Order: sequence, then structure tokens, then C-alpha cells
Amino acid sequence: MSTPRLEPLAADRWDDAARDAVSPLLSEERRNPRGAGNVVGTLARHPGLTRAYLTFNAHLLLASTLTPRIREVALLRAVHVRPCDYLWDHHLPIAHGAGLTNAEIASVRSGDPDDAVDRLVVRAVDELHGSNTLSDDTWTALSDHFDERQVLDLIFTVGCYQMLGAAVNALGIQPETH
Repeated sequence: MSTPRLEPLAADRWDDAARDAVSPLLSEERRNPRGAGNVVGTLARHPGLTRAYLTFNAHLLLASTLTPRIREVALLRAVHVRPCDYLWDHHLPIAHGAGLTNAEIASVRSGDPDDAVDRLVVRAVDELHGSNTLSDDTWTALSDHFDERQVLDLIFTVGCYQMLGAAVNALGIQPETH
């Protein structure tokens, strides 16, 4: 892990603007340096950007039309092909909570899940990563399994987490120590 380029916002700088910025994703009791964690705590240095990003991210995590399982398959594959160890590690317990087994998580990482829908999601992530689009065959297959809102949530989940992974890596955000 690289050294941090920006540290999370210091406790004495958490003001109403910082607490408001993290409110789209965090409950009131987590709107503080410890509750926010290192990623959100670092983003809180730029309240306007943080509020806008977390509003988007909260939709993908809390209001997506995808099942939590499919979201986590897409997200894990996205942060594997555009590597972000922090997000991979952070989402492992979330993936387990969404019903993925260790073997299924390993298959997402290797790119060869046994489940046909998981395999399709992995293929879609790989295409988005490799060519920044989806082939007609993949689009058709996705449309056979998901409605249009789910396809949109899938595409935006991949992009959102790859963008967040780039920020986490570029900023040198460190894993939590608690």
C-alpha cells in the first residue's frame, strides 16, 4: 500500500458542512471521523463533491434495482480488473452478507463463475473495462435477465466503483485499523 497523500479529515475539522456532506450515505451516529471510515473521511475534505458522490453511491448501495448479490458480483469484479485492494477487502464481508460463498467470490476473481448470471455479469464488467462499452451479444443477454433499470444500475455500479477505486488508490487511502 502506498503512503497516504491525503489523510481523513481531522476530528477538529468535522463541522456541519462535513457532516452534511456524508449524510446521503451515513446515519447520524456515523457522521464523524471514526464512523465515516478512511474513504468517506478523506472525501469529507471536499464537502460539495462528497455530498454529490455519496448521493449517487448511496443509490447504488441502498436503492439499486439489482439484488445485493448481483451488485457485489459486479462490484468485486470491477475492483479486481481495475485493482483496488482496499475496496476488494472492504466489500468481502458485504459480499458474504449478500449470500456469496468464498468459492463464488474466488470464481468472480478468476473470471469463471459456475452460475450463468454471475458469469454474464463478469463478462459485462470485463467488456466495460476493456472497451468502455458492451457488445451487442452481451447487451442482449443482459436484457434477457435484467430489466432496463437493472442494466443501468449495473453499468453505473461498475463505473462508480472503478472511479472510487482510482480515487482510493491515487489518494493512498489506508485500510481501517479498528
